[in-house]
Amino acid sequence: MAEKELKFKILAKDRKSAARLGEIKTVHGTLLTPEFIPVGTKGTVKSLDFEQLKKINLNCFFVNTYHLHLQPGEDRVFDLGGLHRFIGWNKLLMTDSGGFQVFSQARNSSFGGRRALAGAETETLAKIDEDGVTFKSFKDGSVHRFTPEKSIEIQKKLGADIILAFDECTYYPATYEYAKKAMERTHRWAGRCLEAFKKRSRFNQGLYGIVQGSVFEDLRKKSARFVGSLPFAGLAIGGVSVGESKTEMAKVLEWVIPDLPEEKSRHLLGVGEIDDIFELVARGIDTFDCVMPTRLARMGLLLVKPQSPKKNRPKGKEFTLDITKPIYGKDESPIESDCRCETCLHHSRAYLNHLFKEKELLAYTLATYHNLWFMARLTQEIRESLGRGSFLKLRKHWLGR
Repeated sequence: MAEKELKFKILAKDRKSAARLGEIKTVHGTLLTPEFIPVGTKGTVKSLDFEQLKKINLNCFFVNTYHLHLQPGEDRVFDLGGLHRFIGWNKLLMTDSGGFQVFSQARNSSFGGRRALAGAETETLAKIDEDGVTFKSFKDGSVHRFTPEKSIEIQKKLGADIILAFDECTYYPATYEYAKKAMERTHRWAGRCLEAFKKRSRFNQGLYGIVQGSVFEDLRKKSARFVGSLPFAGLAIGGVSVGESKTEMAKVLEWVIPDLPEEKSRHLLGVGEIDDIFELVARGIDTFDCVMPTRLARMGLLLVKPQSPKKNRPKGKEFTLDITKPIYGKDESPIESDCRCETCLHHSRAYLNHLFKEKELLAYTLATYHNLWFMARLTQEIRESLGRGSFLKLRKHWLGR
């Protein structure tokens, strides 16, 4: 892979954990890591424009191949100059392979559900075979087919800086036999993705391979060694945050990371709660994406720093403030007194409470802005701590351990 397409460099390492400070260089700029990647499913981070994202200092977001394939279609995006030009964004973009959405149809299908993912032979909305997956559009019921070659073709036409190999995403819980079967198919598809990626493209891109294996140690280690040995520009860990416990997720990282090549960037798919962030960074993850901050914002749940000792905080709620509660209806203070985001500088909790009660669209914009600012400042603080050698001290400050 040419260096102009994608280059990862480690700038510093933590002495007491596997955490590392790094940078990913692409033709659309440099991404400092560790970094949170917000999700912009259809080419937009919901309720914000791109100038707001830049002001927050978020320089990359994650776009969904499945959704853009269905509307407006990769050919239209390609004809209009590629995804960056189509949406008017001149910084980094990532696209997934579409596999997560395709396989989630089997999970959510009223015909198949979890039985299908555990290996039972039953009808689902997505039918898997060795060559690929046939599925129905959630929009109009039309039939589509993704193969490794088709997924790469779509992503090459979209033109994101970082694209992902087509894998079979194994949901939790899955039997050992099914997880093994899905992992082996993912490995075979990885080779096909690499071959398809070799074809000439208008855009400079880097292809990431994906590690699977569910919550089984031997499968995860085998997958890490196999995918890590292939000539991918970077590596992603999939099949987490699909129903397993946080303890199980942490074990997956402990199994996988030691067998991944150190010189390649590592992305964790679909994880981004505050306590998770410190754990995944401590284990050597460079980038991670999650819908959590933007989805919580639209629910009126605003991210805040913990104000009480860990043992006294309500479990699962220590980092959020529910602005829709009546108690905030007369509160003239900002969401956080020391926050410098545009929402906190100019608006009160009382005003946000009012906007949410009236279901005004501005509520979602102001809340999303704050939550993404919070995430950007948190990851910046983590990077600074890695530069100073004080990452574990920062983790203890935030998590109380």
